[in-house]
Amino acid sequence: MTLQDVIKRLEQLANPDKIHLKKEKFAISAHNSLGIYHQDLKVIAKEIGSNNQLALELFDSGIYEARLLCSKIFKPEDITTALMDKWVATFENWEICDSFCMGFFVKSEFALQKAFVWIESEHEFIKRAGFVIMAAYGFAHKKAENEVFESFLSVIKQHTNDDRIYVKKAVNWVLRNIGKRNKDLNASAIMTAYEILRMNSKSARWIAKNALTELEKADRKFLDYPREIYRK
Repeated sequence: MTLQDVIKRLEQLANPDKIHLKKEKFAISAHNSLGIYHQDLKVIAKEIGSNNQLALELFDSGIYEARLLCSKIFKPEDITTALMDKWVATFENWEICDSFCMGFFVKSEFALQKAFVWIESEHEFIKRAGFVIMAAYGFAHKKAENEVFESFLSVIKQHTNDDRIYVKKAVNWVLRNIGKRNKDLNASAIMTAYEILRMNSKSARWIAKNALTELEKADRKFLDYPREIYRK
């Protein structure tokens, strides 16, 4: 499938009504958008398979949905730090940020390196990207030891005063996911949440209270990663 083939396919799926709906219902605004849902892009991505060159061409086309598609067909093991920095700088909403970070960037060998750098950014969606990588890291790296996630806990406390909605939601997401990984990390996440709760910040209190509601449930379940099977 060539670039022209894919763009033609995207143009056939274009729906201006979906552009408006995504903006009103999901707060997704994007330049040069055609109005195509994620589920339709997944179908096209499955048909294409992995194709780094086509992914690069799709991103450079400037079409919003083509960029989303890029995140689904580029091989994570082939990504470079230069490309990661180039692409993250263009993120304009939570959808494209999460699409690149959850199933793509997080699988790269540079995931943690970039996450710790990006969370220091002043740009809302670059900063969110760093935290989304942290939130998704446990699912992409089931063998990762507790120390990795403890290092996340030590830095999220420094960013709980950021009241921008897509930053604070991502920080909360990291805290909750760490607490669901296993019993030991649950205890550490709860302790961190109470430390955050004592901070004199509206966003910090929201992050902590929301996380504790989930992490302290009597019937809470854990993923139990890393399980013994992954250590063999």
